[in-house]
Amino acid sequence: MESLADAAAFSTKLKNTLIQYHNIEDDNWRVAKKTKGVTVWRKPSEEFSGYLYKAQGVLDDSVNNIIDHIRPGPCRLDWDSLMTSLDILEHFEENCCVMRYTTAGQLWNIISPREFVDFSYTVDYKEGLLSCGISLDWSEKRSEFVRGYNHPCGWFCVPQKDNTSQSLLTGYIQTDLRGMIPQSAVDTAMASTLTNFYGDLQKVLQKVV
Repeated sequence: MESLADAAAFSTKLKNTLIQYHNIEDDNWRVAKKTKGVTVWRKPSEEFSGYLYKAQGVLDDSVNNIIDHIRPGPCRLDWDSLMTSLDILEHFEENCCVMRYTTAGQLWNIISPREFVDFSYTVDYKEGLLSCGISLDWSEKRSEFVRGYNHPCGWFCVPQKDNTSQSLLTGYIQTDLRGMIPQSAVDTAMASTLTNFYGDLQKVLQKVV
């Protein structure tokens, strides 16, 4: 496992990687899926043999409330239909932790349940927030789950300039699900998971209002 003795330096490196993704020119992305209000793009990842996905949509709520529902904490399990458990393994400071979470099977269980152990960090970004993460090579494993790996990923959330009651949420995800899965199944699952993520999140935000 990469040492987290200097969590601040680890956090800064992760944040800077996500900002680099956020600055990738539009013509490098190819549309993977489009639904009402949400677009998902992809490009080959530089971290592994799969894709880096970009998702973007507008949500009817404030930046702080949206990020509170995304980052590790009690709100996440209330709405995320893919996530089945979440535990905080280690706290570094209020906005920085190590979490272990599990996900449900997908595509009629062609993709079986997965487990991830991620370092998570939330920080101010321009007039909004960035919540980002990366998997760790955590030694403790549970035999009933395949251990997946998240390469640098995160969510940028900023208020809409023309309507401060809405926020623009942009995500970057590159997940290595591992195991013996057809690449076409992975691609289908990732694009659908991201559009569903926005739908589930908007539903719970409407209930909170």
